[in-house]
Amino acid sequence: MPTEAKVERVKELQDKLQRSSIAVTTSYSGLTGASMTELRQKMRAAGVEFVVVKNTLLALAADAAQRPQVKEIVQGPTAVAISYQDPVDAAKVLQDYIRTSRAPLVIQGAVLGAGPALPASEVERLASLPPKPQLVANLLGQLQAPVANLLSVLNGPVRNLGYLLQQRVQQMESSAPKPAS
Repeated sequence: MPTEAKVERVKELQDKLQRSSIAVTTSYSGLTGASMTELRQKMRAAGVEFVVVKNTLLALAADAAQRPQVKEIVQGPTAVAISYQDPVDAAKVLQDYIRTSRAPLVIQGAVLGAGPALPASEVERLASLPPKPQLVANLLGQLQAPVANLLSVLNGPVRNLGYLLQQRVQQMESSAPKPAS
């Protein structure tokens, strides 16, 4: 018979999984308490929760949240990084922490929203994406370029006519007879 604390923990995890934009699972074996505290602080600063969970409770919560694909990316002692906003943030913070601290933290995989489970290699690709403002700026540039080019092409004949008229005015001024003084 499950204890009341475990039932509450499953409900809490279920709610977090349902609201999450991404859930990244990691194996935290070998991390010291100080390393875990440092990682949690970095995650919190990025708006990401980092929770150590029992695999059985996570599996129950994943089923209850209608996200059974989470069970595919759980192996051994597991911690879950959950982000409710930008999914790239969780992946970036984990990748940066692994790279800078050389911690034995291993990313097992991720689930974006209600999508399929992503392997660790895809999480690394996700972490390598540029920041969201830069992606938006690139997209706007790509959308604006054809319109700007069309405008330039349409203005070309008018601009050339203006140059032609200016040259003709200068030519007429230089060939006009000078008044006698």
